[in-house]
Parts: sequence; structure tokens; C-alpha cells
Amino acid sequence: MNQAVGAKVMTAVVVFFSLQLAQAQTVTRYALLTGSGSRGGEQVVERSADGLKTKVSYRYKDNGRGPEFTEQMRFAPDGTLIAYRAEGTSEFGNPIDERYSRGGGRAEWRSPSEQGNASVTGPAMYLPLNGSFEVVSVSATALARSNALPLLPSGTLRQRVLDRVELVSRGQRRSVQLVARTGVGLSPALYWLTTDKRPRFFAAIYPGWFTGIEEGWQAQAGTLATRQRAAEGRLLAEFAARARQALPALTVVRNARVFDSDSATVGPPSDVYVLRGHIAAVVAAGTDARKADAEIDAAGRIMLPGLFDMHDHADRWSGALHLAAGVTTVRDMGSTNDVLQQMIDESSAGKLLKPHTVACGFLEGASPFASNLGILISTLQEAKAAVDWYAVRGYPQLKIYNSFPRELVRETVAHAHARGMRVSGHVPATMRAQEVVEQGFDEVQHINQVLLNFLVTPETDTRTLERFYLPAEKLAGMDFDAPAVKDFIALLQRRKTVIDPTLVTFDFIRQRDGEVSAPYESVVSHMPPDVQRGFRQGSMKIPDDATAARYRASYEKMIEFVGRLHRAGIPIVAGTDAIAGFTLHSELELYVRAGMTPAEALQVATRNGALYTRTQGERGSIRAGKLADLILVDGDPTVNIADIRKVSLVITQGSLFVPAQLHQALGIAPFVRNAPRLQRQARPQRVSGGSGAPAHTTGYRH
Repeated sequence: MNQAVGAKVMTAVVVFFSLQLAQAQTVTRYALLTGSGSRGGEQVVERSADGLKTKVSYRYKDNGRGPEFTEQMRFAPDGTLIAYRAEGTSEFGNPIDERYSRGGGRAEWRSPSEQGNASVTGPAMYLPLNGSFEVVSVSATALARSNALPLLPSGTLRQRVLDRVELVSRGQRRSVQLVARTGVGLSPALYWLTTDKRPRFFAAIYPGWFTGIEEGWQAQAGTLATRQRAAEGRLLAEFAARARQALPALTVVRNARVFDSDSATVGPPSDVYVLRGHIAAVVAAGTDARKADAEIDAAGRIMLPGLFDMHDHADRWSGALHLAAGVTTVRDMGSTNDVLQQMIDESSAGKLLKPHTVACGFLEGASPFASNLGILISTLQEAKAAVDWYAVRGYPQLKIYNSFPRELVRETVAHAHARGMRVSGHVPATMRAQEVVEQGFDEVQHINQVLLNFLVTPETDTRTLERFYLPAEKLAGMDFDAPAVKDFIALLQRRKTVIDPTLVTFDFIRQRDGEVSAPYESVVSHMPPDVQRGFRQGSMKIPDDATAARYRASYEKMIEFVGRLHRAGIPIVAGTDAIAGFTLHSELELYVRAGMTPAEALQVATRNGALYTRTQGERGSIRAGKLADLILVDGDPTVNIADIRKVSLVITQGSLFVPAQLHQALGIAPFVRNAPRLQRQARPQRVSGGSGAPAHTTGYRH
């Protein structure tokens, strides 16, 4: 933006804020609830008597963090924004300072991460980067006049009505409608709106995570959640039916170079036979004359076992992103239990695109900083009861979180081990990683939780943003050759403790506004415009160049430490705790930067994933009898790890998926063109004089 345009923006903002909000005609309050239903904050909306000005106050805190900001808006007669201003702090403390104005056929906007302008005629809606739910109300009014709304800086917003319901509470009646919006994000956004002539936001429900609903109607949130799940389920079932190609009974993938995850090597071309979801045989290419019902010519592509994302927090739309990236198994590290169980059931019934899921039971201590997922406890009896609940439902692992009482750790871990469960987690507040390892943790999540071992004092409260800012400030100057560090690594060696670093998710500690977060640099150009904007937003408060340099150096130390762990023989598993699919590839690239070979990084994402989910008997390698979780990759990721992004075909759960098709359906530009095709063969002739069974079935019993 040139100086003249910038001056216009500033002038417009000064004019805007010289106009005081008229005496409010209406004040609408919204309760913002955590996944457990406890109150996490509120949104207060003040609308002027003439309906042309609005002020919003938004505050939400959960898990020791959350945004807090105010908005002021002015509207054109058509209901779209002509001026907007937001100020406050983001989830991790980064300042919010966003402004927009429109006049004279020109629109201009500015925030810490971007600035721009455009010529505008007709209705158009500016999409704030940090908007409250009142932005949904603004666009709802505009969409009531048209089913498509041009967006600024770019894109088009559309919506369709999925459901309507009449609510009754305390003698009041309210008619609301569920809408699905597309054109923003990587999946449809669902909101409940009023059915007034000027519809406005009523509720947003993210099952198991968050509910925002008009004050006084909280008791109706369950009804809305149930109806929303059903309506969204129908959308998801339609999507799954379009995306999934059922494999014929016996399918052969010819001419594939198979990656051996045990030796981390690639073999000569092979033919891999798949029968009803399992690998029936792996033979040298061209040596088996048995005729299959269908074949796929891999044309020399690398075949890998399906990848594992060992740190996922699943939602109902993320499965498509995982599958498109070649992720065929995820370990869910914390979701509301009923929501997770529902997704597993839907996937089993073929109504939901989702990788195999390994459920990890989430256990947290009750506190003002608690993460409201899983089961919250206060006593040892409650902790043991929670462990038992997870054990009888087949959860192979327990995850302990930040607020868990330190005095209960040892006995809770012992009880989980007695029930046959692995135990991992964050390091509870006032403890160090060394202590939880000594008390029985089999695994520690997150590289910051590991390295806080050397940074915390008895007064450090790691339930707050300190767990992010302290490593960012202090790691740059840490000596990894110090005796305390070497002693800690030796402890991990003796205990064979697994580390789930999730390096990719901590890149945010060094990202400044206007820069693309490094894990997304390779994919940003493939994304929808609004997602690209989000990738340029910083999260941490980084006020100057000196701080930025220090935080960059600290992040590099995180990467370096993972390399040291690997060289010391400490098992690493590849988890992300970030956007599904793409970020696993970035995690593996970071392991290579840390000192692994590309083949070793792939071994971590395949063999180690199976080993530490206890599924190595059926996953993690390409062997006859195992599940046919297979991916074909263009290029050679054992030489250039970046080639792992070029997944051309995925086989899992007895079905075939084409990543390019999944990406296109989600508004993402594909990473691979011309994927190999499934070629169906003519039906085999029956063999005369024998049992009458088709000859090609001999020897296959799956």
C-alpha cells in the first residue's frame, strides 16, 4: 500500500472513531461455553438505535489462553460493512489491531499481517481476520438478500439452510435455522441464525469443544447440538460416498517400489495384491501370473505403508485432509469422549471419511486453567475410576494434562499400567519432565514440555502462556552439553521414554505478522484465499527485531534437541497437533533438518507409529496378512523428504482415494496430477472339470 492510500485508511479510521455509538437500542449477550459446558467468556453486542453502528466486546479463556478484543462497526444500508475496527489480543497474546473502510468506490484494509485496497461496486463483505460472531450476523443480513456474497480481499461466501427448529425457553419462543457456509476455510462452517427479516447470529456449536449461544438459551444448546450433528452427518455421508472408491475383491498394484519400514530401504519393483482390505501377497514384479479383478500400474512409484499422525485432535471434516496426505492412522490425543466415539462409529459404518483411530483417554485435574476435554478429576479415587472407564472401552493409552494434581501422578500411572495402558501427557504444573518420567510416563508430548524441564522453577505456572513464552525467551542460550541435559537424556535412554515433539505446531513462537509460518510455505499457494491470509498471522507477541531473533534461535534449539534425542536412541513419534494432513509432511521435514535421513523420518511415521500404538501386527509395514494401508508417492521421499507431499493414491479400509479429488472438493489446488488409475479386468472364466471356483482365488483366504 502506498503512502497516499495508507493516509486514506488512517483518515477513514479517525472519522469512524469520531462517530460515537448512539444510545444503544439493543444489547445482546452471548454465553461462550467450553467443551464441558462451563462458562469460558462472553460476547456482548450493542446495536445503535438506527441499526447502522455496532460495538462488540469479546472475551474467551480456556486451557489458560484465549482472545480478548473489541470491535466497532458501521454499516451501509445494504447491511455490509463500511467501517470496521478491532483491538485487543489474540489467543496467545499477539496484539490485534485491524481496520477497514469503504467509500467512493474504494475499500481499504490494514492489520499487522496485511494491508491492501480494491475498487468495489455493489455489495461486498470485508472478512476480518479476528472477527467475533457478530461478523456472522453482518454477513447473514447480506446473504438474506442473495445466496452469494463477494468477499474482500477475495472469494465468495455462500450458504444453504440445513435445518429449522422452534425453541421454547421460559415462556419465550424462538425460531432458528442451521446454515452451512462455504467459500471460507477448508470445510463448511455451520451456524444457527434467527429467522427474522434481518437474520442474525444465534449460536455456534463445535461439539465437544465450544458453544457460543445467546444468553438465556443455554439449556437449548443440547437440542441444537443433536440436530446439528444429524444435519452435518448427512453432508459428511454424501461427501464420503463421492470420495470413496470400493476396491474389487482382488486388486493388484503393479510395478511399485516398496519401502521397507524395518530397514528404511526401498526394494526393487514389486506387485502387491490386495484382497478385502488386507495385503494378500507381495511378489517381485511380473512373477505372479494370477489374474486380479482390477489392477493399478504404479509405474515405478514409491509405495509406503500408510502414515501415522500420532498427535491428532479429530473433527468430522479433518479425515479427508488426513487421507489426502497419506495418513491412514491417527492417534487422537484428546477429544470429548462422546464425540470421538461417534466419529469412530460413523467411520466404521462408512458414513465418515476418517483414518483408523487410536483413542487416547484424556485425564485432567479440575482447576480454573483446565482443558475441558475428556474426564476432569480431583481425587485419586476419581482418577482411578476414569482410568477404568477408558480401559474397559479399549483405550490403549492415557494422556495426563497440565492441571492434573502432582501428588496423584505416580499412583494414577501405576493403575493405568496395571490395566495394560501406556501413559503419556503434558507435564503437570509445578513438575518437571524428569519427575514424570521417573514416576512412570511412557511418553511425553510436545518439545516445549520436554525442554521446560530445564527452565521452570517451583513458582512457574505452566498452565498459563508461560509454557510458550518461557521456552521462546530462554532456549536460545541453553547449553545442551551441560551435565543436567546429558543426565536427562540418559534417563530417557534408560527408561526408553518416547518423545512426541510436535515441532511443527511450535513454529508459531517465531512467526511474525505478515510472514508465512514455515510449515506452510510449501502449501500456502495451494490454499483458498482466506486460509492463505490466516497463514500470515502471527500468534505470539514479538515486539521488536531483537525479540524475533531470540525466538527464532529458541525454535532452532528445539529442532536441534530432537536431533540429539534421535542420535541418543530415544524413540520419536511423528505427531502434529496442527492442521490435518499437511503438517505431518512438515513435521517429517523438520526431523530431517534435525539430522535424520529422509528414510529414517519415514520410518518414524510408519514403523514407530505402529509400534507405539501397539498395532504393529497389522500396520506400519507392507507385509502379507497386514492391513492394506498403502500410499503411492511421486518422486522419492527417501531421498528428498519434500516429495512426501506428492501422494498420488491412497488405499485403506478396503477403498481407494485420489488425493487430488479430495483436495479439489475442499477448495485446495492438488499437489499431484495424473494419478494412476484403477483398471477393472474382465470377469474370469470358470475352470472346467474342477470345483467351479475361479482359478485366481486359489490360496487367498482373507
